Amino acid sequence: MKLLSFVHQGRETWGAVVGDGVVDLGKARPQHAGLVDYIASGEYLQAAQHVEGLPIAAKLADITYLPPIPKSEKIVCAVRNYMDHHQEVLAAGMQRELSEQPPIFLRVWRSQCAHNQPIVRPHVSESLDWEGELAVIIGKGGRNIAEADAFDHVAGYSCYNDGSVREWQFHAKQIASGKNFESTGGFGPWMVTADEIAPGRALKLETRLNGEVVQSSHTGHMIFSIPKLISYASTIFTLVPGDVIATGTPAGVGWSKKPPRFMKPGDVCEVEIEGIGVLRNPIVQQD
Repeated sequence: MKLLSFVHQGRETWGAVVGDGVVDLGKARPQHAGLVDYIASGEYLQAAQHVEGLPIAAKLADITYLPPIPKSEKIVCAVRNYMDHHQEVLAAGMQRELSEQPPIFLRVWRSQCAHNQPIVRPHVSESLDWEGELAVIIGKGGRNIAEADAFDHVAGYSCYNDGSVREWQFHAKQIASGKNFESTGGFGPWMVTADEIAPGRALKLETRLNGEVVQSSHTGHMIFSIPKLISYASTIFTLVPGDVIATGTPAGVGWSKKPPRFMKPGDVCEVEIEGIGVLRNPIVQQD
């Protein structure tokens, strides 16, 4: 099942995709404050039953998408989690050793934007880069989660574009400043529930800029697996329903190209992941 958050007729709500339309579960199940509450209750596992017999509230073409989880408590992002990306970092002249544990940083929810919504290039940069990634959405919270139990804590998966303002990322060894400009990270279009994707399945991932393929890989190339990322993060802090883990990007980012290439106003960037869908974002300049 595909679950999403959206706006229709001026009202923020959430629901399920059925064909080319959406069922408004926010209206049908008002006991839940939002999609996160629905996920936390565990009732999302019966989403197919909950939509049965309900009317289509709107066509997908007529809604305004929100990030699947609009205000995650935590967005945990993995760094250099594909070997081919690590190698392109080295080839670009940056000395980075492989670490024994996953390097991570945090994004804030305001740094994200939804499917079909613009990624915003800030005034202070002309080096806005793409990073297509698989996003993991936590369904069952926990602390000190064992790797063997990690997939039990996954509610579903989505597409992510971990947009990076490169000059600001490289101001210091800590890269979070370049990862948290408002509306630079695409997230969506929806969450595909975990029952539709076998644990550990390698999913093809492709990023396109104006239709040209700039990244092509699959999630089987991750250095640190999804269970490892969940276990490691949960050792630091309690994971809660609606938390997001962006699992890292493969080779093909713009700054490593010769000459470097970046997203600019008027461009369209798409991240497509097998079994999930296509996240599409136009690029605009900050007002």
